[in-house]
Amino acid sequence: MCEGAGIPIGLAVDSANRHDMKLVGATLESVVLERPKSGVKPHLCLDKGYDYDEVRDLAKEFGYTAHIRARGEEAQAMKHEAGFKARRWVVERTHSWMNRFRRILIRWEKKPENYLALLHFVCSWITYRKLISG
Repeated sequence: MCEGAGIPIGLAVDSANRHDMKLVGATLESVVLERPKSGVKPHLCLDKGYDYDEVRDLAKEFGYTAHIRARGEEAQAMKHEAGFKARRWVVERTHSWMNRFRRILIRWEKKPENYLALLHFVCSWITYRKLISG
């Protein structure tokens, strides 16, 4: 999960054959940042793979405004709008940045806590680079 700047703020790990929507609750629980008490709900932008009522309920429970692309919505826009390009979500960009770290691209660690530690290191490194580059 990412904020608008592409800085990772939450992380959940599970097996590769598990659907992403099943990890939404664990990811939202892993966010340790205190939200400002401005009264504005933070936004949670998700693609069509998360188009389930269960995900919407979790987003509401954690105080987020969910923006979930409905199934087929992007395909319809591509048909009807000339030059329409699919929007690449910030979270996908962050996953791409994470994949540049070869040590986590293929999971060699047998213990999940070791792999999770490497993921936390990668997320902190991405955050550090993003903050110093402005």
